[in-house]
Amino acid sequence: MKLEHPFEWLSIPAQKLSFIVLFVLTLVLMVGLQVLGGPLKTEAAPAGIVSFEFAGKLSVAQEMIESWGPRGQVYAGLNLGLDYLFLVAYASCIGLGCVLAARGLARQTLGALLAWGQLGAAFLDCVENYALIRVLLGSEREMWLVVARWCATPKFLIVAAGLLFVVIGAVVRARGSQEHAA
Repeated sequence: MKLEHPFEWLSIPAQKLSFIVLFVLTLVLMVGLQVLGGPLKTEAAPAGIVSFEFAGKLSVAQEMIESWGPRGQVYAGLNLGLDYLFLVAYASCIGLGCVLAARGLARQTLGALLAWGQLGAAFLDCVENYALIRVLLGSEREMWLVVARWCATPKFLIVAAGLLFVVIGAVVRARGSQEHAA
């Protein structure tokens, strides 16, 4: 029995076109997040918002928030808000990339699993963002930072696995094209 992927409702040509559109959207949003995240890179938060995602402790997070100052806190809020659109874009883009790569690698089941995994990563990202927004808005419950860290870790691992699969698929496809051309 074949495991269906989350994009079965799209025709193959529509999957390819959607991937291109989502890829461009993902890149544009990534640039926007980098711009918004620039002021968040401080001594207390050397990786900006990513440092905040992995803070884990209230004292560490509060030090980061203080280091950002009022203006930086607005940037952090905007960054977390824009990330909700970004997570839809990157999860769909990587998921579609996994489906497309799976065809070239004859690994449909793995591609489908990784595509579903990207949707799981997006869900984890939503929960993580919510937890971080709660802390940014003044919650003193350390639980939110534990939730954020526990969501961030698998999210990054799932996204990395999907990206690796897409890259491997692209390399295999490029090599196959070169061999056919020679």
